[in-house]
Amino acid sequence: MRRASRHAWAVSSTVLCAHIAGVALRTSDGGMDNAIVVRAARTWLDGGSPYADRHFLYLPSAVLAAVPQTLLPADALRVLVPLTVTALLVAGWACALRIHGISWRSRLGVLGPAALALGFAPFGHLVSLGNWTVTAAAALPLALLLAVRERWGWAGVVVGAALALKPLLAPVALLFLFARRWRGLAALVLVPALASGGTALLMPDPAAFVTQTLPFLLRGHDGFVRLYEASPAAVLPRLGVPSAVAVLSACAAAGAGAWSAYRRWTRDAPGPLRLTETAATLMLSAFLVSRPSYDHYLLVVVPLLLAGAADPGAAVRGPWFWVALVPQVPGADWPGLEAVTRRSFRDCFTLCVMTASVALPRRRLLPLAGPDHLVAQRRGRRAERV
Repeated sequence: MRRASRHAWAVSSTVLCAHIAGVALRTSDGGMDNAIVVRAARTWLDGGSPYADRHFLYLPSAVLAAVPQTLLPADALRVLVPLTVTALLVAGWACALRIHGISWRSRLGVLGPAALALGFAPFGHLVSLGNWTVTAAAALPLALLLAVRERWGWAGVVVGAALALKPLLAPVALLFLFARRWRGLAALVLVPALASGGTALLMPDPAAFVTQTLPFLLRGHDGFVRLYEASPAAVLPRLGVPSAVAVLSACAAAGAGAWSAYRRWTRDAPGPLRLTETAATLMLSAFLVSRPSYDHYLLVVVPLLLAGAADPGAAVRGPWFWVALVPQVPGADWPGLEAVTRRSFRDCFTLCVMTASVALPRRRLLPLAGPDHLVAQRRGRRAERV
C-alpha cells in the first residue's frame, strides 16, 4: 500500500505502452469488434440500417456514439482505439482501488494494470479487439465508488450511460433493487431508454433491435460465434450434453448466484466489500447464462475483486479465486485446448469456479499487514510484557 517508486511507474508504463504499440501494429482499424460498430455507424450515415449486420448487437445509441470514429483515418484509429481501451481499463482500476480507500499511486495501484496485461489473457484480448465491453469495465467501479459515497443517483446515471453504449451491466439493476435506491434505479433505466429511443427515431427501421437483434441473441448466435462463448449453456452441448439440459443447468446456477448475492447484501455488514462482491456475483451469475458470454467479460469483475485484496473475507484472499485464474495465464500449454476455437472450455472453467469462489460463504481472514504494522504489533507486545 506504500507509494510507488519511479521504477514501478516506469515498469508499468513500459508494459502498457508496449502492449498498445503491439496492437496498433497488428491491426489496421483499431480492432475487429470496434470495427463492427464503426461500420454500423457508416451504414447509418449512408442511409442504411446498422442492424443489417447481424453481428451488431448494440443499442441504437451506440451508433451515434461511434459516429466520431467515422471521421478519423484508419491510421489514427489503429492507435487511438487500443490507447483509449487501455486508458479506460486503468481508470476503472483506479476507481476500484478508491472504493477500498487505496491510493492509485500505491504500489498496488501502479503495478496492477501491468500485472493484468502480463498475466491475464483477457486483458490482451479486449485491447486487441477494441470491444466496447471496456465501457462496462470502467463504468461499474465508478458507479460503485459513487454508491459507497452515498451518491446512488449519480451511480444510476453512470450505469445507465454504460447501458446505452453496451447493455452489459443490466444485472446491476438488481443491486439498486436490493439497496432500495429508487432514484438511482430510475436513472439506470431512463438514461439508456431515452438515449436509444431518441436515436432509434433517426433510423430507417426504429424497431430493428427488437425484431432482428433480440431474436438472434435468443437463438444463441450462429455456429461460428458459438465456438467462442464461455457460458455453460454454450459449452456443455459441445461436450455432448443435451442443449435443454445445458440451458436449465446454466439457469439454475445463475439463479443460485443471484440468490447468494441477495443473501450477501441482506446479511453482511455495510461496507465496500459487501457492495463490490454483491455486484460481482450478480455479473458473474449473468455471464453463466447470457448469450453471448466471452472471456473479456471477466474484466468487468476481476479488477474490481482484486482491488479488495486488503479487506478480510475478500474472495481474492481465498485459493479458489486463483485456481480460477490459472487457465487465463498467457503462454501456458493446455493439450487439446490450444486452438482458439477451443479456449472457451478454459474460459468456462474460469467463469464457473470464479462465480463459486465469490458466491459461496467463506471464513474471514486476518487483515493484510505491512512491515510497519507488524513492527508496531511487536513493540506493543513487548510493552505489555514489561
